[in-house]
Amino acid sequence: MPHRAQDTKLHFQDGGFAYASFRPSYPPELAAYLAQLSPEPRQRALDVGCGNGQLSALLAAHFERVDASDVSADQLANAAKRDNLHYQQGSAEHLDFEAGVMDLITVAQAAHWFDLPRFYDEVRRVAAPGAILALISYSVLSIEAPLSERFDRFYGQELAGFWPPERRHVERGYADLPFPFEELEPPALEIERHWDCAHFLGYVETWSAVKAARRKGQGAVIDAFCQDAQALWPEAGARSLKIVWPIRMRLARL
Repeated sequence: MPHRAQDTKLHFQDGGFAYASFRPSYPPELAAYLAQLSPEPRQRALDVGCGNGQLSALLAAHFERVDASDVSADQLANAAKRDNLHYQQGSAEHLDFEAGVMDLITVAQAAHWFDLPRFYDEVRRVAAPGAILALISYSVLSIEAPLSERFDRFYGQELAGFWPPERRHVERGYADLPFPFEELEPPALEIERHWDCAHFLGYVETWSAVKAARRKGQGAVIDAFCQDAQALWPEAGARSLKIVWPIRMRLARL
């Protein structure tokens, strides 16, 4: 685990309901693309660090069985349910699955927390011949005016000292993470949502930097941004604004 493991535990293990309520879900096109790459007959997929199962549930439409694991019991308690989707609590470095059975192994917005050499050893063990490995992240959002400038200042300046150091890997699309495999070129994909102000601010409150700032007695920074967002948002917060997150992937066939 990274050196700020306790902060990570505080952030993720008790945030399942908020994550399920406010975090953006992945587009169905992502799951369809990953399934198309995977060897037929697409019997099993594994989603590691699955959180509340946002990607796991999409994969369930394409595979006979999807297994999903996460260290957080709270995240799993709030996870999406499907008949062919099976959750278990466990770490990425000790995957409790048989050898050579997974046609697809995904990690969505979680690889920066893993001990990657140990995880990759487990990937090689559980992967079926020709399986696909995908490390997936979505980068910093862009939001349309009139909030865009205020958001950029909040994210890039006011929260700069509260993000865990691992966050830089997400911002770089995992480009600087070790990935000892021959890579495939992914397509350009993005998450697009139209949210009102209340949903957007609920999402902001799930951020690790926001929680860290509040724990350290710096909640005034967050509250000031929330007040500014409500004042800037059209129609007193009721109108939906377009929000976009670029999706980045590291892909390989094993």
